[in-house]
Amino acid sequence: MTTGTRPLTVRHVTLYRYSQPVGLGEHRMMFRPRESHDVRLVRTRLDISPQPSSLRWVHDVFDNSVAIATFEGTTTTLRFASTVTLELTHTPVPHYSLEPSAQQFPFVYPDEDAPDLVRARIRHYPGDEVSRWAAQFLPFPGSIDTMALLSAITFGIRHDFTYVRRPEKGVQRPEDTLRQRSGSCRDFAIFMMEAVRSLGFAARFVSGYIFVPDDSGTADDATAAGGATHAWMQVYLPGAGWIDFDPTNDTVGSRDLIRVAVAWDHGQALPLWGSYIGPASACLGMDVAVSVTEDARPAVAT
Repeated sequence: MTTGTRPLTVRHVTLYRYSQPVGLGEHRMMFRPRESHDVRLVRTRLDISPQPSSLRWVHDVFDNSVAIATFEGTTTTLRFASTVTLELTHTPVPHYSLEPSAQQFPFVYPDEDAPDLVRARIRHYPGDEVSRWAAQFLPFPGSIDTMALLSAITFGIRHDFTYVRRPEKGVQRPEDTLRQRSGSCRDFAIFMMEAVRSLGFAARFVSGYIFVPDDSGTADDATAAGGATHAWMQVYLPGAGWIDFDPTNDTVGSRDLIRVAVAWDHGQALPLWGSYIGPASACLGMDVAVSVTEDARPAVAT
């Protein structure tokens, strides 16, 4: 199996505009990617204008890096600019060594893992519609290869649903995603989480970035391209740990995915949230621009 190291630069800029001077409340940011065996951070820079009176970093309950900024005075604009240079190790066709007991579904999580996975298995949107949709991938009777089942669900969403950008805040309910057969990457991630949780899997939400090697593809290929943050999900499988599944792009594994935050629910992994002091009508809007580019240095095969 061949792996490669890809040098990338992620630029994430968010600009708020106000019709009159407003005060700024506390703002929390999740821009810094999670370092791991497949992601190595080389350089990071965070520029905020106006300059905050204080900026501190903390790790949340999921060990995500969170920057917390406080401000003084008033302003008509608020700009956050994060630039991160990193090395992403990728495997074109990953192979996961599941424990023998988990290679076929259904299986039971080991006693030592089960208590830590309780929150990951609880459904946030209980309902029969999503459960029935997920059940169509199960053989009756008998068992099925676990990775084949999860891959089929991933492909089923990519094949049967239409991706649409939804810049508005919040998420649509999984039942609405199913009825409309459309949604954003965030909607698809939450829908798949609910689908696999209905089968008993432990799942969590992932927010981050995606590298699109060739932006010159067809319009369909570009539906989940750059220009915004990206969302997908992970399933915990004994022997392999947390495995990435991106139903928006029908991919399994972390290829081209840069994790920033993980959580049981999307509301715990927002890239940026905060408040301002002033009339609601003062906010003219928010502009977000994200680019993930490959640096000139060639990847190194190992």
